[in-house]
Amino acid sequence: MKNVILLITDTFRYDNLFDRAERPVRTPVLDRFITERATELHGFYAGSFPTVPHRTDVATSRLGWPHFPWQPISRSSRNHIARHLGDAGYATQLICDCPHLFTGRFHHAFTAAFQHRGQEGDKHLLHLNDAIPTVQPQDKLRRTPSFNGHSLADMHRWINRYFNVEEETFTARTAATASRWLEENYRADPFFLWVDFFDPHEPWDPPEYMVRRYDPDYDGVPMIHCNYGPATDYTEAELRNLWAHYAAEAELVDRHLGRVLQKVDDLDLWDDTIVIVTSDHGTSLGEHNRTGKSNICDTDERFWPLYPEVSHVPFLIAGGDVPRGASLDILGQPVDVLPTVEALAGLALSPTEPFEGVNLAPAILGDGSYPRSLTVTGGYIGLGKSGGVPAQCVTPFVTDGRWGLTPLGPEGGVELYDLSADPLAADNVAEGEAEAVTETLAALATHMRDHNADEALIAAWTSGGAAGSRLDTIAENSLEY
Repeated sequence: MKNVILLITDTFRYDNLFDRAERPVRTPVLDRFITERATELHGFYAGSFPTVPHRTDVATSRLGWPHFPWQPISRSSRNHIARHLGDAGYATQLICDCPHLFTGRFHHAFTAAFQHRGQEGDKHLLHLNDAIPTVQPQDKLRRTPSFNGHSLADMHRWINRYFNVEEETFTARTAATASRWLEENYRADPFFLWVDFFDPHEPWDPPEYMVRRYDPDYDGVPMIHCNYGPATDYTEAELRNLWAHYAAEAELVDRHLGRVLQKVDDLDLWDDTIVIVTSDHGTSLGEHNRTGKSNICDTDERFWPLYPEVSHVPFLIAGGDVPRGASLDILGQPVDVLPTVEALAGLALSPTEPFEGVNLAPAILGDGSYPRSLTVTGGYIGLGKSGGVPAQCVTPFVTDGRWGLTPLGPEGGVELYDLSADPLAADNVAEGEAEAVTETLAALATHMRDHNADEALIAAWTSGGAAGSRLDTIAENSLEY
């Protein structure tokens, strides 16, 4: 049996790597990791959206988004990767600064669990004698959560007693804890280590000297948090500064992921360890006239498809017999992680519920197969009384590797994109590609039936049931962000 190290980041885009984006992000560590050590899967897409639904897919190999909202993992499935590996004889450890793993009860299945507190409005130690500073104008921020009339960005800087030095960042502290854990436990045989970095999730607050390398001439208020609404709410300079803060934080994540990977190297663990680096989703930084990953803006009436800047994520795997420096144009999703780990680590697990993911190991090991024909990224919704979907909700994104489709675009109607030429889905070609639209919608329906989705939900997404759904705003839609 091989050790397993799972490194998950939050909000890290696929095109951050290798200067793939129009505005390049510096990711030298992961670029080198891919070139020298890992196999990269280019067609890996988020499954259940966002944070906790994604990690539930990973931990259970059961697809969640057609069935349930953001909720504790114990309510979603009886499977849990840490429990299954623990039953197989593994010592299991969770190290995270993502606050939602503890509130989502992920830690209960681990031998041990540790959290660096203070992310995403997590109020761990008040100091109310100190005023909460206003760090960014309220009209350029998401509206929730808030505390004492202050935004999430204000609260984050205040509760964490912010210092503008790298060693105080969550990324640095989480990586240091993981590196220490490896030093103190690497002789355990075998172990499973899940390290979860909430960054580069907003607030994007890396040291400002890092931001200035991306935006040296900006002299306004630092844009550290997006509005989850129209990008046109920002001036051109503000929008660039928002991107610069994201880019600098993504670079910081790259650097400190490298500290953990270097420790694996220092301890000579590669032959006996499977290491996975991935993310739950990306974010919009001006694409499709929006910033953020979902619409929680009072003034934005649009639906928000899970376009590739959100749904397309990195997936890097290394160690054991995994080829070094390989590149695979195959599709994959989070539910595939557990069966793939099972195969590559040499295990025979007995899940409480059958795995729904695909074993990608044969393809990763080079047999030339193409194990998955479709990926679907979706968020849970509750249908309105007319069978339509709620206003302003996220809408699915489907791809077979070439065609990318959303059944409900921002203003309604099906959209289709040729991702081979248009990787960020900017040019809707649905009108001229009716056959591809029909086939992709049929493939979406088959995918949903294969995962036991409700027929009313399938109809809403594949046969026009979403039309007119702006009237179906419903309070019971409990998706969290």
